[in-house]
Amino acid sequence: MKVAILAGGKGTRLAEETSVRPKPMVEIGGKPILWHIMMLYSHYGFNDFAVALGYRGHDIKRYFADYGTLSGNLTVRLGEAAGIERHDTPHAPWCVELIETGGETLTGGRVRRLKPYLGDETFMLTWGDGVSDINLDALIAFHRAHGRLATITAVRPQARYGHMRFDGDRVAAFEEKPQTAEGWINGAFFVLEPQVMDYIDGDMVMFEHAPLENLARDGELMAYRHHGFWAAMDTLRDKHTLQKIWDSGDRPWAKWER
Repeated sequence: MKVAILAGGKGTRLAEETSVRPKPMVEIGGKPILWHIMMLYSHYGFNDFAVALGYRGHDIKRYFADYGTLSGNLTVRLGEAAGIERHDTPHAPWCVELIETGGETLTGGRVRRLKPYLGDETFMLTWGDGVSDINLDALIAFHRAHGRLATITAVRPQARYGHMRFDGDRVAAFEEKPQTAEGWINGAFFVLEPQVMDYIDGDMVMFEHAPLENLARDGELMAYRHHGFWAAMDTLRDKHTLQKIWDSGDRPWAKWER
């Protein structure tokens, strides 16, 4: 099963970082967040990726070109026998297709432009800015069991502020940034059938709007409720929060370390 990752947005709310790199290349723990996402999929045995590029796509291409040739230990020979020999290479056996999908193309259009690279089979899709400790085996089993065209992962992220419960004017309980109790939101980590492409009409379509709305209308969209860790890196504050979690050593999404 191939994994599609959307990595073409401009990330304007992370302007301090994205003025010089695309958002998926913003680093957590010294590695791009895109790497973290791919490592989660790889942990479950999914190593075949199609990455939709847009804004500063050349930076992502350069990263993977260097990652494939320079990671691990190298022997560099100069002179007449010049060359570079790789050995003890530690990285996963990824196949990464880096596809230019346009600078202004919206999320639905980027998904549709990946169609020739995804084949006529079930595929997974996520955004290039969100990490989770989701169990991908359970997600796929859920999708196969219901038999519909699309599965979306529903999440309840951590609240941005402390939560209070009152007894009159008295604060009966205070929780510092608990998981939100109300509402489930789109956490990406989709499993999709190829017929979903028929719901996308052109480049200027947000996948989160008409395609998902119409899939829901037709009874073809199911939600996998994920109760564990999930976080998106939309702002500099989000980046700092993820870096703080990484530095703590907890790293709930880094299943490959366990």
